[in-house]
Amino acid sequence: MNEKLIVTSKEDGYAIVQFNRPDVLNAINMEAMTELVDALEALDKDDDVRCIILTGNEKAFAAGADIKEMADASAMEMLKRDQFARWDRIRKVKKPIVAAVSGFALGGGCELMMTCDIVIASETARIGQPEINIGVMPGAGGTQRLTRAVGKVKAMEMVLTGSMISADEALRWGLVNRVVPVEYVLEEAKNLAREIASKPPVAVRLAKEAVLKSFDTTIEGGLEFERKNFYMLFASDDQKEGMKAFVEKRKATWKGK
Repeated sequence: MNEKLIVTSKEDGYAIVQFNRPDVLNAINMEAMTELVDALEALDKDDDVRCIILTGNEKAFAAGADIKEMADASAMEMLKRDQFARWDRIRKVKKPIVAAVSGFALGGGCELMMTCDIVIASETARIGQPEINIGVMPGAGGTQRLTRAVGKVKAMEMVLTGSMISADEALRWGLVNRVVPVEYVLEEAKNLAREIASKPPVAVRLAKEAVLKSFDTTIEGGLEFERKNFYMLFASDDQKEGMKAFVEKRKATWKGK
């Protein structure tokens, strides 16, 4: 039996999803991407999981796409393959995804990191979009998400030169949340996942939706969406419990309803 390209495990309130292609620095091929999306969607439906951690290993989060799969493809083959449809499914995962990034996060690895909601990077992280060096350009959101994260001039430099940036540079440019020593990156991600998992699940879901909506609409449309989600939470048991617990000066017990 072939070894799984994606390995999942569950801990108290959260799950860990890990790339398992160490021999190729976790390069993303179509099989791995299919396994990844299937795993994320399954965990999204699991009531025992309230947050998801996505990670690789110390050498690489994911060092880009598997070029061998694409090198000889024609434009029509790529169009029919529609490999980026899998990436669209990740955008629909409702639970927060925390990336724990060490080593290389390049090309598709960088794009995958940017689909996550929060990023913990190790001091060894090297992040970039080097597609220009092999005659193409980012195709899984790199030109769009990177520009929204770091601004036009920095994104243009990274995309047109294919240069990598360090973890500290990524932190300064707002591409990652925090930088920690490599031996602590997964533990820091776990601490954050546990904290998120301790919050009311329905409110977390709707808050994530509202933040992401800000990238897809005007400020007026985003404010309207936020307001509707805020009002909707008053139909939840967790809202009643949370406010009652606050008034009674006790810890709330969340039901996710």
